[in-house]
Formats: sequence, C-alpha cells, structure tokens
Amino acid sequence: MTRRRAAPSDGVLAHHPPHLAARGLRLAFPGRDGDVPVLDGVSLEVRPGELVALVGPSGSGKSTLLDVLAGLAEPDAGEVLIDGRPAPGRAGRLTLMPQRDALLPWQTVARNVATGPRLAGVARETADGEARAALARVGLEGFEDHYPHALSGGMRQRAALARTLLAGRGAWLLDEPFGALDALTRAGMQDLLLALWEEHRPSVLLVTHDLDEALVLADRVLVAGPRPARVAGVVEVTLPRPRRVEVSASAEFAALKGDLLALVRETGALA
Repeated sequence: MTRRRAAPSDGVLAHHPPHLAARGLRLAFPGRDGDVPVLDGVSLEVRPGELVALVGPSGSGKSTLLDVLAGLAEPDAGEVLIDGRPAPGRAGRLTLMPQRDALLPWQTVARNVATGPRLAGVARETADGEARAALARVGLEGFEDHYPHALSGGMRQRAALARTLLAGRGAWLLDEPFGALDALTRAGMQDLLLALWEEHRPSVLLVTHDLDEALVLADRVLVAGPRPARVAGVVEVTLPRPRRVEVSASAEFAALKGDLLALVRETGALA
C-alpha cells in the first residue's frame, strides 16, 4: 500500500544533522527550440538524521535537482531551506557525492580523502591523519598511499564514501553512487553505507534508479516521473532497523516493492 505523507509543520527542530527542504523548485535549460523544463515545482524534505531515496527514470532531472540542492546551480523559481531558513549561499554547506568518484588522479587516496578538511582550514598533518582513519573505517587500510588508478571501481567508491564521511557536514547528497558497480560489490557498498549512516546519522538524500536499493537503504522513497521532475508520491519503508541487504529476501520487502512499482507505474516512469 502506498502512503503519501503531508509536509510537517514549521516547528521541526533545527539541529545537527540539518533539516533539508525544497519548496517549488523550477528550472529550465535553454534549447534549440526554446527552454526545456527540467524541474517542475519540486518539493521535498529530508528530516534530521533521515535517509530518503529518490527514484525515477534516467534523464528525469534527478542529478540536476542534487546540483540545485548543493548550490551548484540556482533554480528559476522556488527555494532551498536548511534548518527551516532559506539558503541562497548554500554552496559548500552540503556534501555531494557524484555518480563517478571524482578522485583527483594526481593525489594519493589519503590526500583525496583529506581534501575536505584541508579546504576547511585543518592542518595538513591533522587532515591526513583523519583521512587515514576514515579509509580504515571503509576497509581501505593499507591503500592510503596508492593512486586512484591502482584501485578497483569498488575501492574507488569506498574512498569516495570516506571522503564524504570526512567532509564533516550533516547532510549527504548521493547521486547514484553505486550504479556502476557489479552486484556483489554494490551489495557490500550498500551494507557499508548503512553501517556508516547508523553510526553517524547524517541527513541523506540518495538518488537511485534501483528500486531494491532504495527500499534496502531508505526510511522513505520519493518517486519522480519522467522529465520535468516533480515528486509524484512517497512510499514509507517500514522495514526494521538496523538493516542489512539481506532484508530484500523478506516477505515485507516484497510487499513494499509491489507498492513502489505500482506508484512508479502511476507516474508514467514505466511504459
């Protein structure tokens, strides 16, 4: 059964990790025959310490939405709020993990992971120490002084996740971070993300096209239809936590996936 939840009152507590919200975001890109709408009045929220997934078809504007939330692009209309306040100068306040790991090839893995603290003014020795601890946390102890080209795809994503963890901000925007990985590596990365989220409880918005991944990881799944993007519905994920990928074998998971598939079909995302 699909359930749509109304937005909460403005009295949500504002503390670390932050409450993230979008209200009526609209954006169009110029095209040969006029403007091409990409976001069509997108409204959503991620409550403090909540993990929310956004699913939708490829090309529907999900990555553009994350760029707007992160402050890398500005909407034509609408606003982004952090802790209930408009955040026009929000670039750098949220941590964006893109689809590709974006590791700098001329830097060692440890120096890549230390980039966030260094940009925040942390001394190099301290930042490098923090980076090595974060890499150990994601299972990359011993690879700190390797360069990215020497790592497998899954190891590079672990390094990218360590960099996200070390950025020190209480909200993560994850753009299909495991989409290019094989099934076994992907399952391991999902378990790792769950463990890190349970330990640190950041506010997370995860964009994915994988319905199973959304249900394994999230507290709520938002569904967007074809471009231009808008949030068409919500499925509450009632699976108990702590959670691991094995939950996908349960009868409750199968029922929730049926609900989610039905809602995805309603949006027109499936032919």
